[in-house]
Amino acid sequence: MPKLTEALRAEYQTLFDTCQIRPERQGEINATAERIIGAAARYRGVGDPLGVPWYVIGVIHSLEAGLSFERHLHNGDPLTARTVQVPGGRPVAGAPPFTWEQSATDALVLDKYSAWSDWSVPGILFKWESYNGWGYRSYHPDVKTPYLWSYTNHYTRGKYTADGLWSQTTVSKQAGAAAILRRLAERGAMSAPAFGSDAKLAAALQKSGGALRFRPGAVTPGGVELQQFLNRFPGIFLREDGRLGERTSEAYRHVFGHYLEGDPRAAPA
Repeated sequence: MPKLTEALRAEYQTLFDTCQIRPERQGEINATAERIIGAAARYRGVGDPLGVPWYVIGVIHSLEAGLSFERHLHNGDPLTARTVQVPGGRPVAGAPPFTWEQSATDALVLDKYSAWSDWSVPGILFKWESYNGWGYRSYHPDVKTPYLWSYTNHYTRGKYTADGLWSQTTVSKQAGAAAILRRLAERGAMSAPAFGSDAKLAAALQKSGGALRFRPGAVTPGGVELQQFLNRFPGIFLREDGRLGERTSEAYRHVFGHYLEGDPRAAPA
């Protein structure tokens, strides 16, 4: 299994920073993010004692069980019996029917999430890719694993349709974990380290003619570049759509100490 080297860490962070959800998938991703945020208290109930962030559990729940609380977090099998699919026979302790919390705790401990401590974006993505397998990197490096990147600009086609069975033309029909995580981040549900650069800010100012203003209802020249620049700072995750609304202005204040010009929240001159 690969190790989380600095090069791999940088790759994950760059892919996440430049991740764009495909327009035709926006509605589905938004609905998934809303359901995960709505169940945050339940995810925290399992994750907090194990030291696992609630949103990490929420994304796993989406991919493995379709966000159903009547199915095992391990693989989506019904809670009315032990798991049948891999990993089979879980949980070992207790007797069915299991509560979702019993099953989720068993799944997270079994997959060593409770022993993992790197909850940066690269650390999370590495853990997820490790769980799903390294077949894409090993045998099809031209295809970014859809388990992470499906529904984003980083994935188009190519998929294992069964164990060891590869199709270059098949397109994944399941949202990737990174796509969901990105939307959760854009909604302010999480924070994580990012890398900084001032080249994007220079491009934003040049495109805007030096006048970056609060304009939530329209795409502003240089707006996308400004959002890309702000997204490099820890804890800031903006949708890069060029609309300089409240969240972009708030991020601007976090970095520069004041809101965008024209924001009603700005102190009068």
